[in-house]
Amino acid sequence: MTNYPMTKKVLIITYYWPPSGGAGVQRWVKFVKYLPDFGFEPIVLTVDPQYASYPVIDKSLVNEIPQDLKVYHTKSNEPFKFYKKVSGKSDIPHAGFANESEAGLMQKFSRFIRGNFFIPDARKGWNKFAFSKAKQLISENGISHLITTSPPHSTQLIGLKLKNVLNINWLADLRDPWTDIYYYDQLYHTAPAKKIDKGFERKVLTNADQILVVSDAIKKQFLTKSPSLTENKFIVIPNGYDEDDFSDRQIADAERFIITYTGTLAANYNIGTFLKAVEKLSEEIAGKKIALRFVGVLAENYKQLIENTSLGKITEFVGHVDHKASIQYLLKSTILFLAIPDVANNEGVLTGKLFEYLAAKKPILGVGPVNGDAAKIIKECNAGEMFGYDDQDSIYNYLKDLFSKWIKQGNIDLQHNNHQDYSRKTLTKKLVSSIKK
Repeated sequence: MTNYPMTKKVLIITYYWPPSGGAGVQRWVKFVKYLPDFGFEPIVLTVDPQYASYPVIDKSLVNEIPQDLKVYHTKSNEPFKFYKKVSGKSDIPHAGFANESEAGLMQKFSRFIRGNFFIPDARKGWNKFAFSKAKQLISENGISHLITTSPPHSTQLIGLKLKNVLNINWLADLRDPWTDIYYYDQLYHTAPAKKIDKGFERKVLTNADQILVVSDAIKKQFLTKSPSLTENKFIVIPNGYDEDDFSDRQIADAERFIITYTGTLAANYNIGTFLKAVEKLSEEIAGKKIALRFVGVLAENYKQLIENTSLGKITEFVGHVDHKASIQYLLKSTILFLAIPDVANNEGVLTGKLFEYLAAKKPILGVGPVNGDAAKIIKECNAGEMFGYDDQDSIYNYLKDLFSKWIKQGNIDLQHNNHQDYSRKTLTKKLVSSIKK
């Protein structure tokens, strides 16, 4: 432990917290783990799981919460029971509606209701409860700093109100774009609804003391929202990996060349040419063992595409697993597949899984913007290659080259440690050094 004086208390308001799963949860579970090393005592305010609407559950993350951490819960009032009745879906929608097939009439109607009657999002029913509790905690604990993290972006309105009432030092962490998110148009906002939403976004950006984002490209998007915004208001800290999660190193499968993808993969990720390249390699090396594995939520259109081709014989659909199991799948793989959604302004999409891919020390094959932030980090760490969506020949040649190396060497794990700047502890130190004192 670094001997930093424990002088400041920070209240972290986050909707997503264990037993909720996902990269956003892990981001703040890990920050909270290391903040005390650098002189901050974190206090967490979140929603009571009995009232929450979580797309993903990961109970294993509960075990990662420090035992002495103060965590407070409040109830919420949310409309997802209505959504389930209207849409006919039993699951809460994932980001980008990855767990939904092509939207039918009732699903489109429910999205229209969500986009126009619940602004900025359908979890804003938590705000009044969270605001009241936050105000109490700040007063009773002598809290000097406030952090709100989103999505859901309605959480930022809690910070906005607390800033106006208490004038507390407020840092707003926006893990994703707001009105520029790639699935925004799928919510069918009317012009007045868009105006209101953009107004909320602008007020948060201009009133927060600091804005924390995960990539330079997202920072550039937000800078366009108001002429009063300047670069020095922004802190760029990506997601990362926790060294402790990789202490139990597994030996990769020596009998199969395993290509693994973990996480959510929606219909607009455009992985068709990648699948064709894998299919071509698989057919060429008939008799050799090659496997394609998807761990997490896979869009139905891609699942059907795979099952209707020869890839169906070599593909494993694992479904959602807890965080610890997900890492074990990474470590037992030969190479890792990364996909960035094929949408406008995707250069700043910096998925949290990238950093755990780096820590797994497996070659990465990425499909997405070749000049985007993810591509730059992969290149910086000498960890693999990023290819354009339609560059099937290059994807195939890279796959074939990796497969040939595997046949000769038996193990093609990366031997360097170029990823260490992205450890959670290093990133927490950067966060603390950036926070206005």
